[in-house]
Amino acid sequence: MPDAPPITDERQIYLSADLACRLGAIDIGSNSVRLLVAEALRGGTYRILDEEREPTRLGRSASAEGRLDDESMDRTVAALRTFKEIATGYQVTRLRTIATCAVREARNGPEFCRRVREEVGLEVEVISGEREARLAFTSVQHAFDLSGRNTIVADIGGGSTEIVFATGNLIESIFSTPLGAVRLTEQFTLGDCCDSPEAARGLERLDDEIAAVLKKQTTKPLFAPHLLVGCGGTFTTLAELVMATKRDSNVPVAGYTVSHAEVRHLLDRLRKMSLRARRGMPGMTPDRADIIVAGLSIIDSLLKRFHVNTLAIHTRGVRDGLLREMIEEAVVGSGGDDPAFRDTAIERLAAACSGEVEHGRTVAALAGRIFEQLATPLDLPAGDRLLLECAARLQDVGYVINYDQHHKHSYHLIRNSRLPGLRPHDLELIANVARYHRGALPKKKHENLSRLAANDQQRVQRLAAILRIAGGLDRSRSQQVRDVVASVDDGRAVLEVVADQEPQVDIWGAERRTDLFEKVFGMKVDIRWAEPAADTRLASPTA
Repeated sequence: MPDAPPITDERQIYLSADLACRLGAIDIGSNSVRLLVAEALRGGTYRILDEEREPTRLGRSASAEGRLDDESMDRTVAALRTFKEIATGYQVTRLRTIATCAVREARNGPEFCRRVREEVGLEVEVISGEREARLAFTSVQHAFDLSGRNTIVADIGGGSTEIVFATGNLIESIFSTPLGAVRLTEQFTLGDCCDSPEAARGLERLDDEIAAVLKKQTTKPLFAPHLLVGCGGTFTTLAELVMATKRDSNVPVAGYTVSHAEVRHLLDRLRKMSLRARRGMPGMTPDRADIIVAGLSIIDSLLKRFHVNTLAIHTRGVRDGLLREMIEEAVVGSGGDDPAFRDTAIERLAAACSGEVEHGRTVAALAGRIFEQLATPLDLPAGDRLLLECAARLQDVGYVINYDQHHKHSYHLIRNSRLPGLRPHDLELIANVARYHRGALPKKKHENLSRLAANDQQRVQRLAAILRIAGGLDRSRSQQVRDVVASVDDGRAVLEVVADQEPQVDIWGAERRTDLFEKVFGMKVDIRWAEPAADTRLASPTA
C-alpha cells in the first residue's frame, strides 16, 4: 500500500477529475468528540466514509471551576489520537479540528490546544459561538428547503446553545447563550433527579434560569417562525424517545417532527424518573440519560419563548457545516478572490432579496463616480470605493423582511452573509454603510456602529454620506441620471447631474439627503442639472 498523503491545514485544495478528494472534520464538544470522514463529490456534495463519536465530557467541570479537568482532557486526547489514525487510514488529504464552548471558556483551553498539537499533531481551531451557529445553519440549509420559510435553528451542546433566525436561506440574527445540557445538569444537580419536593424546586429554578437567559440574551423574531430546526444529540435523542413511544421504528430520525405537546409530555415523564430508569428507556442513549432533562428543558423553553409548536430534527450539524465549507473552498480554490465570484454572489443576493437590482447598480455607479472624483480633495482611501459600491448594490436586501425598517434588516443580512473575496471585517463595514443609506444618521450609541474602531466609524459615516446622495439621484427608480460630475469649489461640493432631461425628482431626492455629507465633511452641497455630451455613459461599478 502506498504511503498515505499527509494531513494538511492548507486553506485551498482542488478537486481533480481523476482523484476524489477525501476530507475529515473533528468537533471537540463539551459532551463528546466526533469525527466525520467523507469523500467530496461533484456538485458540492459528499459521501460519508466513516463517523465516530466518543463521549469524553470535556466540559463537565469547565462551567463550575473554569478549567478542563485532567481526566476528561486525557480521554479527549486519546480519542483525538484514534480519530487521526482513522483519518490517516482513509488517506484523508485535509483534516480540520474545531473546539467549541468548553475549550472556548476554560482558562486552560490554550494549554489543552497546545497539548493536542504536541501529543497528537492536530491544530485545534477554537471557534466562537457565532461561528458555531453559522456552521450549524450551513448544515441545515443543505438538509431542508428553507425557501419562503421563516426558520429558527437551534444547536444545543453541552455548554451552550446557539440560535439562528433565518428568512429563507439568509441569516437575520445569531445568538449564543450559555445554556448547555452538561452545564445546566451540573449547575442544578440534575443527574439523578426524581419525583421529590427538593427535585421539584430544583427543576423550577432550572426553568426560571433558562427563561431568564433567553429573555436577556435573545430578541423575539421579527417574523412569525414556521419551524424550529434542532441540531445536536439532545434533539436526536428526543426523536428516538418519541419514536419508541409511538413505535415509529421505520421512520428516519432525520427530518422527524415533534410537537411542543410531545416535548412537554416526555419532559414531565422524565423529570419523575430516576437516572437508572431513564437509562433503561427505549430510544435513550445511555451516556445522555443524565443530561437529557436539562436538554429537553432547553427545548421546551425555546418553543415557549419563540411561540413555535413544531420542531424538526436535524441529524447533522457543526461537523457537516464545516465539511461543506471545506468542499466549497476546494471547489472555488484560488478563484475565491476573483471579482467575478464576488460580483455574481452580490447579484444573486440582491436579486433574491430586494427586486431592486437595477436600482442598486445605478446607485453603485453614481456613488463610485462621486467617490472617484472627490477622493483627493476629501482624502478618501482608494480601497474604500469597493466597500461603498458593494453597500450600494446590497442596500435594499432588507426588503425581504419588510420595507419600513429594511435598512436595519439589510445590516444584519449583509453582516451574516458569505460573499467570496470579502473578509468578515469588510462585510461589517459594508453592512454598516448600507444600514445608513436612509433613516437616522449614524450615532455612536448605535450598537452596530459602536462595535467598530473610531477610524472605521469615520469611514462608515463618510461612505454612507456619499451613498445617501447617490441613492437620492435615482429616487425615481428610472435611471434617468447618466453620470455625475463632482468637484469641490470654494469650500462647497458641487455635483453636476448629467441627464437628457432635467431629473427634478432625483435632484430633489438627493438634496433631501445631503445632511450627513454636510455634517461629516463640513461643507455645503450644490446639486444642479447638466445636459449630457453625446458620448456620456455611466460606468458600471467596480464591484
